Amino acid sequence: MEEEDAVEVLQRYRRDRRILLDFILSGSLIKKVAMPPGAVTLDDVDLDQVSVDYVLNCAKKGGMLELSEAIRDYHDHTGLPQVRNTGYAREFYLVTNPEYSGSPPKRAPPPVPAFTPPPAYTSSPVSTPPPAFVPSPIVSSVTRSGSFNSTQVQELTVDDIEDFEDDDDAEEVNSLRMSRRNTSDAADLALKLPSFVTGITDDDLRETAYEILLAGAGAMGGLIVPSKEKKKDKRSKLMRKLGRSRSENVVAQSQRAPGLVGLLETMRVQMEISEAMDIRTRQGLLSALVGKVGKRMDALLIPLELLCCVSRTEFSDKKAYIRWQKRQLNILEEGLINHPVVGFGESGRKASELRILLAKIEESESLPSSTGELQRTECLRSLREIAIPLAERPARGDLTGEVCHWADGYPLNVRLYEKLLFSVFDMLDEGKLTEEVEEILELLKSTWRVLGITETIHYTCYAWVLFRQYVITSEQGILRHAMEQLKKIPLKEQRGPQERLHLNGLHSKVEQGGFRDLSFLQSFLSPIQRWTDKQLGDYHLHFSEKSAMMENIVAVAMVARRLLLEEPEVAMQSISITDRDQIESYISSSIKIAFSRLLQTVDKSDSIHGHPLALLAEESKKFMKKDSTMFMPIFSQRHPHAAIFSASLVHKLYGNKLKPFLDGAEHLTEDVVSVFPAADSLEQYIVSVIKSSCEEETAEVYCRKLIPYEIESISGTLVMRWVNSQLGRILGWVERTIQQERWDPISPQQRHGSSIVEVYRIVEETVDQFFTYKVPMRAAELNSLFRGIDNAFQVYANHVIDKLANKEDLIPPAPILTRYKKEVGIKAFVKKEFFDPRLPDERRATEINVLTTPTLCVQLNTLHYAISQLNKLEDSIWERWTKRKPRENFIKKSIDEKSKSFTRKDAFDGSRKDINAAIDQICEFTGTKIIFWDLRDQFIDNLYKPKVSLSRLEALVEPLDVELSRLCDIIVEPLRDRIVKSLLQASLDGLLRVLLDGGPARVFTLSDAKILEEDLEVLKEFFISGGDGLPRGVVENHVAPVRHVIKLHSYETRELIDDLRSASGSETQDVRSRLGTDSKTLLRILCHRADPEASQFIKKQYKIPKSSA
Repeated sequence: MEEEDAVEVLQRYRRDRRILLDFILSGSLIKKVAMPPGAVTLDDVDLDQVSVDYVLNCAKKGGMLELSEAIRDYHDHTGLPQVRNTGYAREFYLVTNPEYSGSPPKRAPPPVPAFTPPPAYTSSPVSTPPPAFVPSPIVSSVTRSGSFNSTQVQELTVDDIEDFEDDDDAEEVNSLRMSRRNTSDAADLALKLPSFVTGITDDDLRETAYEILLAGAGAMGGLIVPSKEKKKDKRSKLMRKLGRSRSENVVAQSQRAPGLVGLLETMRVQMEISEAMDIRTRQGLLSALVGKVGKRMDALLIPLELLCCVSRTEFSDKKAYIRWQKRQLNILEEGLINHPVVGFGESGRKASELRILLAKIEESESLPSSTGELQRTECLRSLREIAIPLAERPARGDLTGEVCHWADGYPLNVRLYEKLLFSVFDMLDEGKLTEEVEEILELLKSTWRVLGITETIHYTCYAWVLFRQYVITSEQGILRHAMEQLKKIPLKEQRGPQERLHLNGLHSKVEQGGFRDLSFLQSFLSPIQRWTDKQLGDYHLHFSEKSAMMENIVAVAMVARRLLLEEPEVAMQSISITDRDQIESYISSSIKIAFSRLLQTVDKSDSIHGHPLALLAEESKKFMKKDSTMFMPIFSQRHPHAAIFSASLVHKLYGNKLKPFLDGAEHLTEDVVSVFPAADSLEQYIVSVIKSSCEEETAEVYCRKLIPYEIESISGTLVMRWVNSQLGRILGWVERTIQQERWDPISPQQRHGSSIVEVYRIVEETVDQFFTYKVPMRAAELNSLFRGIDNAFQVYANHVIDKLANKEDLIPPAPILTRYKKEVGIKAFVKKEFFDPRLPDERRATEINVLTTPTLCVQLNTLHYAISQLNKLEDSIWERWTKRKPRENFIKKSIDEKSKSFTRKDAFDGSRKDINAAIDQICEFTGTKIIFWDLRDQFIDNLYKPKVSLSRLEALVEPLDVELSRLCDIIVEPLRDRIVKSLLQASLDGLLRVLLDGGPARVFTLSDAKILEEDLEVLKEFFISGGDGLPRGVVENHVAPVRHVIKLHSYETRELIDDLRSASGSETQDVRSRLGTDSKTLLRILCHRADPEASQFIKKQYKIPKSSA
């Protein structure tokens, strides 16, 4: 490749140098130019051997230019180092590499002789003899249609530059054309054909191909010899073209000669053939046809006829003639001996004779003129006698016998035809076909008989030529044309039997790790397939911005593969490889290479941007998005599951890198929190790609084939560990805060304790941290968090009520049930202190007294704050959970199955239940404490003593109002009715206690019922408070049981006794009496009835003792 680049650069330098000299010499920079001997115009001068420095010096001085001196100066300085002419004598360029030259010499350098430049003017411009010819070190011209495989170095002659006398764009735009070429490596596209034994070059093939084209045109009667007119205008052709506008260029192209004459002129320019060579060839072919009536021009043995008809005097110098003759002899040897379409068989002796004759013809040039000319004439005569029969052997079933077979041997014929096909490209823009492409292709058909070209060979060669040009220029239009030609290549069954037989004989041996026999299609299509395979094997690199181009390349690869699979050798090697397998190989190769580039990129990135595996996951996801949207639609046209294969491969490659990290993850470290979400996101995107590429059932099958990363499971375990440790921390915090709580309101506005605020703070910190971790989580982890928080609030509520005293410690034991005895009530009241029920011990009393009404209210407010904020906390957790992307499982699960463990409604049900129970318990305790502890003396002990009329309930309204005001000042509004209802219930309980278990000191008469009813109404209205208190209906419902008891006091003793007897006589327990009450209530009413009849009944029936002092 480096050698090819060097040759191309050298060629470009050579042409630029000649354009520069042509510009200087043709313009007005030099007043007069003296031609060297033998030259008439600049077209006869080899500009490659003219010293540019000498010309420039003459231009500066404004004198006459002696071209002979310029040529001598060029050869005199060829071997010297190139200096920069900067004025510093010590600056120069070394010819050798100083690193390999050893140490500098120790001895002094020899003296440098003074250099005297040649004089600017000479007396006679033609008096100096021409210098001896020195071979030029410049490598021979490599044409745009040629290959760089040839290593032969040739000398330049005057004929090499005769093509520059054309008023055409070939030379002037060559530099521009070279700069437009793509630097893509086209080495893989080199044809797999053997090299020629004679060493013929691409230029030789190009010139011979043009000669065959002229013969084909001559067979159609379109060959004439144009007159060669020298150009009088010395203005530079380059300057004229650079000054020509595009519209003028179009006009110029449209003004070419019409018909075949103009088309041949276009072909001459396209193939870079000089006018001199064109005229020589036309004259030679026409001369060869003289005297051969009925002979077609394309039936001539063209190289032999030209050798006979073109004389040495038609060349500007001997060297050009020798090179031309050598080419013709080499072509004859290659066509008739080395690559004949039919072997010699018994005529092998003729091949040896041919080689001897060819060598003698070449040898004749070194002999004296008379002897050499004689030997050459005799050898040409003998050569004709042997060559014509060989050239006209029937080989392809031709019936006329007129078709020459000297150039249709494989691979010589396709190499010649290849040079003709390269003429279809526009010289001004190599990425486009010339306007005359259809005419050119039609004209090339005239060479098919000579070259043995069939439709299959034409389409194959043309497709290769176009594809090679696409590789050089990267023009999509050329690629589409190449694709069209590939599709036109008929399959084996579409070819005729004669063509199949012909193609089967086209084989060549190529050295490729040993000699390998290749068919024609293999030689031309395997380079295309190899190049496309190489490009598609890393399509992420080569088509990152050219997906449309990639689609065409895939099409080319598939068509070339289909054609090659028909070749027996290829079919045997690829018998089990389908198109889908080939697509998968492209995807596999490109993804692996691209993934390795991603690894290198991540390795070079700064660690501050995150863990390498996290960065790799993010880059892989971007890579997958581009792959699935840009490239997979192209492959999916030929492989429906290409995207699935690609996604699965990326999943596997990343999984191999991720597994060691997963195996070592034990805690929620910073790296884990960074890697897990990125890896899970990549996996979910890959699964989504798979699911979007096929039906649901098929997607599940492919998803099961994936080896899941199990990030959710591993992450869930780590999150569960963290949650459990945090919940333990929360419980410890609850214990500490509840112990430090003094149950003082935080502020008049915030009437709850500070402990619940601290508990919520630690809980919310835990929740925030839980959701800060973006690692994948299952419902189980959320459920565990809910349960832990729920348990923490239950513990808190239980700690609050643990400090409450027992309700039994507030309510004194019921006195012993006794029956009425006259005067006993007064005596018992006087000596109450000796019969008072037993009080709680001192420790219990202290505990009860500590729980003041304000303290109990703050506790209630605190529990209310807990349950109200619990709703907000729950909503916040659910909202944040639903915002997280729901993770998709490989196997579909229903929503019901996922949420079986808990629902949104019952997440904190345990806490709510316990807190509400605690609130009810404290409310009940508060009401009971106020009535049975704080107001015991006024209410429980002294109400209705010694008589109902002397101790009415009205006396209790004021202390009750004081207690109620104290409650309402502290309790929060939502709890007001609950605590007031508790106080109402406790008041009614106290009243029932007085009415039913008031002890021996309380007796009631029938007339007291009305007073009791009035007192009950007072108590009821107190709690209704004119509509500002409890709802009337609520109070009525609470008062109803007490009202019923009071009503019993209004019944006569006999009615009560009869009712008690009927209730007691029933075998059913808890049976209701006629008066709508139970026997126990009736018994207690009778025990407290100030009536001897009642006392006598109780004594006789129940053996209850009398009241005693």
